[in-house]
Amino acid sequence: MCNVCEPTSPDPVNERRNFLRLATVGTGALMLAGVLPGPMAQASPAPAVLPKPQNKLPPSLALARLMEGNTRYMDGTAPRHDFMAERQTSVLGQNPFAAILACADSRVSPEYTFDTGLGDLFEIRVAGNFVDNDGLASLEYAVAVLNTPLIMVLGHDNCGAVTAGVEAVRDNKQFPGQIQSLADAIRPSVTTVLQASGDLLANAIEQNVKDTVAQLKVNSSLLTDALGQGKLAIVGGIYRLQSGQVELVV
Repeated sequence: MCNVCEPTSPDPVNERRNFLRLATVGTGALMLAGVLPGPMAQASPAPAVLPKPQNKLPPSLALARLMEGNTRYMDGTAPRHDFMAERQTSVLGQNPFAAILACADSRVSPEYTFDTGLGDLFEIRVAGNFVDNDGLASLEYAVAVLNTPLIMVLGHDNCGAVTAGVEAVRDNKQFPGQIQSLADAIRPSVTTVLQASGDLLANAIEQNVKDTVAQLKVNSSLLTDALGQGKLAIVGGIYRLQSGQVELVV
């Protein structure tokens, strides 16, 4: 890659470290748009008739359902989904049982990975599966408005965005356009494991997932309230490209 020529780009590292401010902005934007009526406790209840009643689950069962679907995906025993019927069911609303913050990598497809259908997963995808202001607001919407009981941060092997973060820290490499912002956003996680034993890229991928989970747990009052009330769980996993297995890391 060539050198960056945009010295005026914002510093995404500082943005990531200031999530408390960003969470407030994201929540305020949703309130101004009429999506969120106020604090978590005042969020609009789910409709009386849920589009998918089977998706109304406590966090522990939502996680179990995700992992059971991943087993079917790995074994090649996933059934064929009736998407025609699911399209009709989802017209009037949605109640996904899990939200997935995943990498934009084309080799990672959460719907397949967890053997799910339409209306089951609420997805946010960005290269490097880190959370920015828009992603945080989206997850707040899933939890506060759609009553989604589970958030999973999903990293994967050989992540190009994390590789860029490693090269930015280890080699002081610069990247063109806004790719640099991806590398800089992941820089803190790379720095944490820079001196750790083992493979640096693998360690950074896992640390990036752990850091994002930790940020989600403390930097949004909406998510923190839901966690405290037992309505939400936030976990992290790593998708193994060769086997298709999702390994929980936090």
